Amino acid sequence: MTWLKAAIAPLTLVAVTAATNTSAVAATQCNTRSSVVSQLADKYGEQVTANAVTHNGTLLEVLTTLDGGTWSIIITSPRGQSCLVAAGEGWRAIAPAPDGPEA
Repeated sequence: MTWLKAAIAPLTLVAVTAATNTSAVAATQCNTRSSVVSQLADKYGEQVTANAVTHNGTLLEVLTTLDGGTWSIIITSPRGQSCLVAAGEGWRAIAPAPDGPEA
């Protein structure tokens, strides 16, 4: 799980920064978590494939299609408001590097 934390930490910073810097855009792409997740599932076939909780209690989730064709990142405030902060195509999960000295 350490690799997941390392992979999500930069995304958390990007997501939180994007959410605070794009208030006009985020306002039109925010709703309850169940509504946002349902819309992404219905429109793109995406499912939650990774999640993390930030230091301030915000839930960050990555949703992808099974084949990685599309992906979305949403954040959900402790009050339950979810916002789409990033989306794209071609998601690729990267396997963690083996622990120990480099070869």
